[in-house]
Amino acid sequence: MFLAKIYVTLKSTVNDPQGRTVLGGLKSLGFSTVSDVRAGKYIQIKVAESDRKRAEAQVEEMCDKLLANPVIEEYRFELEEA
Repeated sequence: MFLAKIYVTLKSTVNDPQGRTVLGGLKSLGFSTVSDVRAGKYIQIKVAESDRKRAEAQVEEMCDKLLANPVIEEYRFELEEA
């Protein structure tokens, strides 16, 4: 069994209104050294697979088909034994 830790973020060319809102909030709280914020998603999935290569292929397919929008988002993931 593997645990996939998936990070989905907007591509750098896509505007991030949530990130701008968080940046404004941090600045209003006195964190003046923060210069940029990009928001994203973090997803954990347990994959009941014994072969690492097959688990990686499944997670990549999940990301491509459902978890990330390839037009505006990019993703990366870490796979560890659970």
